[in-house]
Amino acid sequence: MTARGALDLTVQTSLSSEEKALAPPRRMIRAWARAALLEGPAEVAIRLVGEAEGHELNLTYRGKDYATNVLTFAYGVADLLPDATAPGPLSGDMVLCVPVIQREAAEQGKALDAHFAHMIVHGMLHLQGYDHEEAHAADVMEGMETDILARLGYGNPYA
Repeated sequence: MTARGALDLTVQTSLSSEEKALAPPRRMIRAWARAALLEGPAEVAIRLVGEAEGHELNLTYRGKDYATNVLTFAYGVADLLPDATAPGPLSGDMVLCVPVIQREAAEQGKALDAHFAHMIVHGMLHLQGYDHEEAHAADVMEGMETDILARLGYGNPYA
């Protein structure tokens, strides 16, 4: 079990050598994830995948027939025990599709590390219950992302 406020982070890769060259260093992944952890403790696994695995996971879990940039899967006491009154430690998985993130960064004229940072911050906020399904929720989440990324030295990803 992790200490209060602590992040127990595992980083896994399932990438070709070419894709591995595009992936950020684990130390950066950890720094970006820690910056987006609002409360702890938390146990998170981040998996860096190629296009085929990203496509398969998005199809299986979201019914979308394409690879997407980031998928999140949050787990917790409330998920396992519906009558639980207090949430347990944050626990979840995040899947980042490296080729999609690289392609998006190029298409949007963004530095690859800035886009990876954004996707990890975005995914960490999803794991903590934030979403962007409704306009107000999207405004809140985007504001939080922008603030966290600014603290990390990155510009507004929505500008």
